[in-house]
Amino acid sequence: MSTKHFETIIAMYNRAPINEYFQPALRISEAGHAELEMAVRPEFHHVARAIHGSVYFKALDDATFFAVQSLVSDVFVLTSSFQLYFLRPVSEGRLLARGKVVSQSKRVFIAEGVLLDSRDKEVARGSGTFMPSTIQLGPELGYF
Repeated sequence: MSTKHFETIIAMYNRAPINEYFQPALRISEAGHAELEMAVRPEFHHVARAIHGSVYFKALDDATFFAVQSLVSDVFVLTSSFQLYFLRPVSEGRLLARGKVVSQSKRVFIAEGVLLDSRDKEVARGSGTFMPSTIQLGPELGYF
């Protein structure tokens, strides 16, 4: 895949309204791999003052999803299932999610991800299955 494709899907990702709230930074430098970084903010906390599980999921799903999308340049990919393992709580600092494709066929991709805190400690791990959709990548999705 070309770096143009990577740059275009990153720009598409940045236009998603949900990312205005989370303010993540997505990087793709190699096909089948993606990294996502975001600051931990108090608004992400549950009542016990650690980030809510939905933040772990967002980071890992996005990193693994875009690892897959980096390999697919004609249609939008969809997450069909995701398994998430919570390993330790996080209350501050930054999160770094790394996703990589570990298996692919014509219709199913499997990607694994790891989520690290500011001290490079693994705080969560996940894997998902992803499938190409019938939604064409194009201007209506912000893919130009």
